[in-house]
Amino acid sequence: MDKPLAGIRVLDLSRILAGPWCSQHLADMGAEVIKVEHPERGDDTRGWGPPYLKGTQEAAYYLCANRGKRSIAVDIARSEGQALIRELVASCDVVLENFKVGGLKRYGLDYESLKQIKPDLIYCSITGFGQNGPYAKRAGYDFLLQGMGGLMDITGRPDDEPGGEPMKVGVAVVDLFTGMYAATSILSALLGRNRTGEGTWIDVALMDVQVSMLANQAMNYLTSGQSPERMGNSHPNIVPYQAFGTADGHIILAVGNDGQFQRFCEVAGVPDLASDERFASNRSRVQNRKLLVSQIEGLIRDKPSRFWLEALEREGVPCGPINTIEQVFADPQVQHRGIKMAMPHQEAGEVHLVSNPVRFDDLPMNADTPPPKFGEHTQSVLSELFPGRGDYLESLRSKGVIR
Repeated sequence: MDKPLAGIRVLDLSRILAGPWCSQHLADMGAEVIKVEHPERGDDTRGWGPPYLKGTQEAAYYLCANRGKRSIAVDIARSEGQALIRELVASCDVVLENFKVGGLKRYGLDYESLKQIKPDLIYCSITGFGQNGPYAKRAGYDFLLQGMGGLMDITGRPDDEPGGEPMKVGVAVVDLFTGMYAATSILSALLGRNRTGEGTWIDVALMDVQVSMLANQAMNYLTSGQSPERMGNSHPNIVPYQAFGTADGHIILAVGNDGQFQRFCEVAGVPDLASDERFASNRSRVQNRKLLVSQIEGLIRDKPSRFWLEALEREGVPCGPINTIEQVFADPQVQHRGIKMAMPHQEAGEVHLVSNPVRFDDLPMNADTPPPKFGEHTQSVLSELFPGRGDYLESLRSKGVIR
């Protein structure tokens, strides 16, 4: 398959998750991604385990975000390493970095310096709080931003319920969203460059992304002037739209309109509930949430999960189980779509990864190679981009500038 980003070269100076998540998506779409790592420790996430891939020292965390890249080990704190990076930039379309604000300027690797070498360069900076403002110099981590950006205050049980406290999401969702915002911004900038011939500097901040992710909850506040409160698994604008306990577990009931509510009531054996003026419309159901939810809880608790899932599915009422991760990968729909994928790995024999969810013409968009070993491609990449300069590269290696 001729992938859409074939011919685009990305120099990836990022590490941890937000930046690598962005560049993995670009690699899946066909870009050549050169991952620059510190020559002694590499990307920090390589050691963020256990678990580790069998027979290797590669942490699962690292493996989740680095498919399809070529790893080179360069010490950018050394003047020789900085000179090498500047030479590499001349042949790249995109530079991606997530250093602290101003962190690369002292190395001459900031946007203003590099655009002198490559005027049409797309340069994307990912930081915790952006390139300016009172927090610009602070380091930003996903957990902090989930708290500072309001997500934790609307996630978890209310304070007056057992276990009530602010709760973070189970994955680093701010990093992941930031990575995807960065990827779409880079793609937009490349399109713009095709039209104007000009490069650009993209500024993506975890704090900005987190606030933008508040979506309807942000608008609930901006429209009403009242901060949303934690509601556990309930939805602030739709009822019933939450988890319910059954006779043997839990299900999710996600009623999105009045017709679906009517059909739920028929399955539950209480058709009159749907015509009760207190519950006939979503507006009235939201207003009478506690009264309605208490009745539904009693109804659903009387029968096992399988009854509700099968009966509601037949009637077109949105519902589903609450799966473990193991159950997710055993799900027939997940298996049919090929979301779990396997790639050959030179040390482990095989590595299982999670597929890019995007399909083009019903073909999955995944890079052809697994996450690289630390510094695996230093020799091949630099020899390819700097032909006939073996002595120069060997001198850098002997000084510890490259590995």
